[in-house]
Amino acid sequence: MTDDHATRGAPTLTESLYERLRQDIILGVLPPAAKLKLERLSKGYGVSVNTFRETLSRLAADGLVVAEGQKGFAVLPVSIEDLRDITEMRQLLECHALKQSIAGADLDWEARVVGAHHKLSKIEELVEADPETYGEPWEQANQAFHEALVSNCRSRWLRLYLRAMYDHSRRYRMLSLKTKPFPRSQSATEHRRILAAAIKRDAEGAASLLADHILKAAQLAAPGKSY
Repeated sequence: MTDDHATRGAPTLTESLYERLRQDIILGVLPPAAKLKLERLSKGYGVSVNTFRETLSRLAADGLVVAEGQKGFAVLPVSIEDLRDITEMRQLLECHALKQSIAGADLDWEARVVGAHHKLSKIEELVEADPETYGEPWEQANQAFHEALVSNCRSRWLRLYLRAMYDHSRRYRMLSLKTKPFPRSQSATEHRRILAAAIKRDAEGAASLLADHILKAAQLAAPGKSY
């Protein structure tokens, strides 16, 4: 039985491949502009060429992969212009979602935000001394904090597109970490200020701090030349 047939009976196989490829692109395992050779990679990931091609088409719709006509697929290249566009979109979406969250804030939302920040702050205390061990847990806790901030936003579409922009910005950050350290102590200070404004229900202040935080992270992750 082919894996394509098995996939139709077990949707989790295609979802697993999709998530694995997505993470490999975001984490830089599959580097920017890399040609995605179907025959070789499908064997490496243990799926058929057809299944691999369909998954790449889905990732192309997400903007992480580009289709090159008859030449096949490649990982999306990186550029200052692309990062700037991602950053502006993320600022627009995430700050708007944060304002919506604060507008409808309740104790459950506040508990999620405080809890996520508490976990992040504990990892921030460890990551500077041992980034190799705590780098990925920090990244997960950082994402969880940002998601908690906007978790009270009722727009499914807003949160869907925001997740896509976060993943694109995360790809630049993970690529940057391969060549230069990320000043997490500065980031920790910014997180505390965002938390304080959010808990006080200061929507405008929290959104302003968040926009600046997103911009600074992008400037640090900018490839090659000045942002």
